[in-house]
Amino acid sequence: MAAHEASSKPPDHKAEGMLHISLVGVGGDRIAEGVRHSSCKMRELFKTASRAKPGLQITLLHGSSKLSPQMSLDTCDQSLGCISLTVICAKAAKKQQLFSLGQAFAAIKADGSVVAWGDAGSGGGSSSVADKLQEGVIKVAVNMSAFAALKEDGSVVTSGSGAFGGDSSSVADKLQKGVVEVARILGAFAAIKADGSVVTWGSGAFGGDSSSVANKLQEGVVEVAGNSNAFAAIKEDGSVVTWGSGHFGGDSSSVADKLQEGVVEVAGNSNAFASNQSGRIRRSGGDSSSVADELQGVVEVVGNMSAFAAIKEDGSVATWGGSGGSGSDSSSVADKLQEGVVEVGVAQVVGNMSAFAAIKEDGSVVTWGSGAFGGDSSSVADKLQEGVVEVARTVGAFAALKDDGSVVTWGEAFSGGDSSSAAATLQEGVVQVV
Repeated sequence: MAAHEASSKPPDHKAEGMLHISLVGVGGDRIAEGVRHSSCKMRELFKTASRAKPGLQITLLHGSSKLSPQMSLDTCDQSLGCISLTVICAKAAKKQQLFSLGQAFAAIKADGSVVAWGDAGSGGGSSSVADKLQEGVIKVAVNMSAFAALKEDGSVVTSGSGAFGGDSSSVADKLQKGVVEVARILGAFAAIKADGSVVTWGSGAFGGDSSSVANKLQEGVVEVAGNSNAFAAIKEDGSVVTWGSGHFGGDSSSVADKLQEGVVEVAGNSNAFASNQSGRIRRSGGDSSSVADELQGVVEVVGNMSAFAAIKEDGSVATWGGSGGSGSDSSSVADKLQEGVVEVGVAQVVGNMSAFAAIKEDGSVVTWGSGAFGGDSSSVADKLQEGVVEVARTVGAFAALKDDGSVVTWGEAFSGGDSSSAAATLQEGVVQVV
């Protein structure tokens, strides 16, 4: 779904389960349109509306009914094969946000400034651009040694290792306005602009050079996902474009015929990509044959360094990939991942380098994988029994946002699992983890 003015020709939505979706402003102006599968979660449409209207608080209505991000399209009347949703925009309240960095976390405060803890070398040294980070920052994306801050005016500020994207001077003219989203991998960044084009910079070997697919990234891109060394972009027609290291999924030629249409989500771990195509998993660089029979009816996929976790429409979770220590083996918590039909199932799964954390509908958190990297949350178990609304991750730690505005951290101390240095500022007032 494009966040720019769409063609007058309606998209082809004849494929089973596919719906033509229109996002329309209160005044009747067309904000975005495209095709989505009926299993698509509303949060994807909230993201689309937010990209089109950056910095504003978004409310979606279907008729007079207010929609929530947790709902799916199949809750709406699909009899006509098309759905029109009304987008209401309001000035967003000033809020404090929590972002995950390479080996640290950063919180954006109400005044738009940033507080960080963890490894200072993971983009922490921002003195050269400090004057540009005192206000107006709405998102921070950080890779191994650099960061990119998206501001409410659509500009991007970068700092850190030049080789890893801290120096964006080669594309500076394209980052002055119009940017609505920034994705990152180990050594590069990719910015989606309001016109659906993509701008990349950083290490060419890590996906910073997209010249080989430049003609496919001029328009129509709605989302970009990354693993360690490659990017994958979903376009409004449901096709996928990949670039970066071929050994890490940047070359998707082996599954090209399956990525021409119908893709609604792409997730990456360190070495591969998995795409969700109308509830079926397609892979590029990964082997999911061991759980192939379990990968029907998938609504979301996430990855860590070498494993994937798929959330199914019944709320259960299937895992596959590398060694059990990376989180591919979830048998130790299998009893907690078997149920969840909307109300009681897994609502979100987040992966870091070698572990996963699943948020359930009751607000509790289930973790598995490498204990040292956050797979063991026993030290804070009493704080993760209820009230958790979102989880962020670094390469070796997790941070959970609770409904009272506090933050709980665990995992490798050096990667932000120890937040004692910032504890006083994390007891209240944090309202979003991105």
